[in-house]
Amino acid sequence: MIMISASILASDLSKLGEEIKRVEQYIDMVHLDVMDGVFVPNITFGLPLVEAVKKCTNLPIDAHLMIVQPEKYVERFVEAGSSIVTVHYEACLHLHRTVYQIKDKGAQAYVALNPHTPVEMLSDILSDIDGVLIMTVNPGFSGQKFIRSTVEKIKKLSNTIKQKNLNVKIMVDGGINENTVKEVVYSGAQILVMGYGIFKYDPASFKKKLEEIQCS
Repeated sequence: MIMISASILASDLSKLGEEIKRVEQYIDMVHLDVMDGVFVPNITFGLPLVEAVKKCTNLPIDAHLMIVQPEKYVERFVEAGSSIVTVHYEACLHLHRTVYQIKDKGAQAYVALNPHTPVEMLSDILSDIDGVLIMTVNPGFSGQKFIRSTVEKIKKLSNTIKQKNLNVKIMVDGGINENTVKEVVYSGAQILVMGYGIFKYDPASFKKKLEEIQCS
């Protein structure tokens, strides 16, 4: 089953609780884009918002840390209520250590790859993680145009996971909409991070389209 992780960056944050309740029946988890203005050229939110979202919903919280030195904070994000914590390969000096900081706290550990980073860079850690987040745009801002070359990365990663018989999920983030969803799903994506497509448009219509794709 293909899952949807709704990015609250595209929601009306002035009424966040209402926004989450409005789309809750169409999504599987809530995605938080945590940006520090250093690793990416934008600043968003941190631990207090994870705690606030935890009070709004029983859905899993998926925290995507686009920050430098994430090892300083991953345990606190789990404690705040995150079920999945994603760190960037490009931001981690000691990736194995950071991954096991997350797992030892009881959360799932995902590793994100920027569009320019080859999937082969994860070959030595793929069996230790729960999922990979393929960035299909450059991280930092929502509403960007889908980078089509990332589709081959998704296919390559999916084939590697199958060949090694690993239980590793593939999440994709950036420019996912009615025009791009079929391509990424057929390439092997299992979790779709969506912001504008869920909060700004018609989530019921997209959910129906996704069900049709899975049945075809």
